[in-house]
Amino acid sequence: MTQPLLAEYAPILVFLLIAGGIAVAMLGANLVLAKRKPDPEKLSTYECGFEPFDDARRRFDVRFYLVAILFIIFDLEVAFLFPWAVGLGGIGWFGFLSMMAFLLVLTVGFLYEWRKGALDWE
Repeated sequence: MTQPLLAEYAPILVFLLIAGGIAVAMLGANLVLAKRKPDPEKLSTYECGFEPFDDARRRFDVRFYLVAILFIIFDLEVAFLFPWAVGLGGIGWFGFLSMMAFLLVLTVGFLYEWRKGALDWE
């Protein structure tokens, strides 16, 4: 009870110092021990499968954007399905039907992109 309030945080400070020391030691060991073999293939830039021969502000194919939209759709679906599945017992039929409506909207969006040829990569 007579210890100052900051003394209770000493273990956290020790932990942070040890973690920082380990991080610095690992980075230092990498700089000292790593083999350096620069290769033109490794040093070249990589941008979405295109060779960097042109201006960076050129137009990209619309299929890249469609794939990104598909990723966002399925990423959102998974992000909403996990908490819904955990709390399904407490939300009842209203929660179940609202998630089915959400999945229906996502399915319609997926079918639209499929019909438009977003999944056909030629």
